[in-house]
Amino acid sequence: MEEKELLDIVGYVMASTYRLGVLQYIGNGVKIPSDIARTIGVRTNHISNVLSDLKENGLVVCLNENAHKGRLYKNTELSLEILKYLKEMND
Repeated sequence: MEEKELLDIVGYVMASTYRLGVLQYIGNGVKIPSDIARTIGVRTNHISNVLSDLKENGLVVCLNENAHKGRLYKNTELSLEILKYLKEMND
């Protein structure tokens, strides 16, 4: 990925503390929206909107789309690259 593309996505993630918080909390794991909401301190319906937005932008994937409850989300390689970039910026 070119640096400009990467920086555009970094800016998109950093523009929302919710987007950044969700990606950081998921990390290398798999999480459900209610756990994310509880940890970040935001209502579950808001986290669901954030996850949908992140999914549309290729930053998370839902592993069980057909589930009505207990949907499992994980970061994509792109979001892991973004998190790594942000960590290096802050070191």
